[in-house]
Amino acid sequence: MTATLKYLGAYSDDTRHQVQALLNQNRLGDVLKKRYPKAHEVRNDKALYDYVQDLRDEFLRNAAPIDKVLFDSKIHVINHALGLHTSISRIQGGKLKAKHEIRVATMFRDCPIEFLRMIAVHELAHVKEKQHDKAFYKLCSYMEPHYHQYEFDVRLYLTELDHSGQKLW
Repeated sequence: MTATLKYLGAYSDDTRHQVQALLNQNRLGDVLKKRYPKAHEVRNDKALYDYVQDLRDEFLRNAAPIDKVLFDSKIHVINHALGLHTSISRIQGGKLKAKHEIRVATMFRDCPIEFLRMIAVHELAHVKEKQHDKAFYKLCSYMEPHYHQYEFDVRLYLTELDHSGQKLW
């Protein structure tokens, strides 16, 4: 059985072949569970807001404030994204005010903290860097040195979820 590796399209043929072999042996989930044995404890929007604010305060003290952070059940289905950063501009008393919101796909309520951190770091980086360019990924790596590994592992998890249809955590 050959799975569609839609989340791994940018990776090398060798990497995709290794992932395909793990899928064929039904071992990809086991590899991920061994690497990340338990889910995080951030279970509601308030805890998520506090988690993201702590990251912002540690790494982006001079950045614009984050006004809202929440788990959103519509993100994965509609936007095919893991999280979403939006900036809403409003005129308030003759001044232009921007409100920043971060939304994380609800499916990441039950995942390892490393996955949630990768998504939070990614969305926070958009507060300073709008495009997915070199400066953006440099900022992500500054906030989370293992950013690229966690992003890859999230892609592996999404691939496993597509293949098995079952959550691991």
